[in-house]
Amino acid sequence: MFLSPPLGEGARQRQKSLGYPRPVNSFVISSLFPVVLLIAAGYLAGRRRWIGGNAVKDLSNLIFLLLAPALLFRAMSTVHVQALSLKPVAAYFIASGLLFAGTLAWRGFNRTGAVLALANTYSNTVMIGIALIGLAYGEPGMVVLLTLISLHSLVLMTSATVVLELAVAREHAAVSGADRRSMARTVGRALRNAIIHPVPLPIIAGLLFAQTGLVMPEVIDKPIQLLGQAFGPVALVMVGITLALTPIGRHWRGALVQALVKNLVHPLLVALIGWLLGVRGIPLTVMVVAAALPIGANVFLFSQRYRSAEDLVTASVAVSTVLALGTLTLVMVWVQWLP
Repeated sequence: MFLSPPLGEGARQRQKSLGYPRPVNSFVISSLFPVVLLIAAGYLAGRRRWIGGNAVKDLSNLIFLLLAPALLFRAMSTVHVQALSLKPVAAYFIASGLLFAGTLAWRGFNRTGAVLALANTYSNTVMIGIALIGLAYGEPGMVVLLTLISLHSLVLMTSATVVLELAVAREHAAVSGADRRSMARTVGRALRNAIIHPVPLPIIAGLLFAQTGLVMPEVIDKPIQLLGQAFGPVALVMVGITLALTPIGRHWRGALVQALVKNLVHPLLVALIGWLLGVRGIPLTVMVVAAALPIGANVFLFSQRYRSAEDLVTASVAVSTVLALGTLTLVMVWVQWLP
């Protein structure tokens, strides 16, 4: 049985205006079920062999090279730097950075360590977070969340990309026996590849476009919007397809550990850092709840692209999402008691 955290007046008014006179826990469940069902639909498609294993890589390229850039560019194309309130976001990223570094120290500086570090820190802020925060905490909460979303992918994905590219460069150098000078050139190429990359590049391009004050013509904006809207469903369906095509029974313990770290340790760390930095009220609440969101599907795309921990990440995304039905409610209840 789920408990409902107490709502502020703004959130109650928001519920009433949207026609949702129901408790927050009901909306948590209704927000998470579509994600679970999309993964289940992909699982069915994979089990029935409607989409074979050979098509997964092509589907991954479609998502990573076309749909994700469209979504990220459009999301950043209206963000004005001067309007962002960065203190709560700073608390979120400091906590995420500590957890990311701790995971690398535990797993080692390699592709697997970087992918699992991203899984421990990357939340599903868009597909689940926007609707959930909007209903529970109203417009003030949405302002805080959108500030985080505007930087979430840029900071976490770029950091993960840099680490992954450096890990790949290190592996190549070890195999080829490169000297220090050639290793420096390899590191330089890795840093360049981390920027000229299908994830950070559209974010940076969108942010730069926003600062010009220009408005995207509708004839261009509409196709970009449609491509971006296709990202979430297709990515989650692909998670389900890979679930069906990959034996994950032996990964359930590791997936449960990853899910518990993401769903519980991450928000606890964000709450601690935010409290130490003097963040209070709705900003702290929104950051903690955002950290408690399940693992985002982008982590799965990274594991596919860099061919690392694919089975474990696939299981972790699914377990984290299902587990969030309970852990999100617990965090939303607990965060109301923060001083």
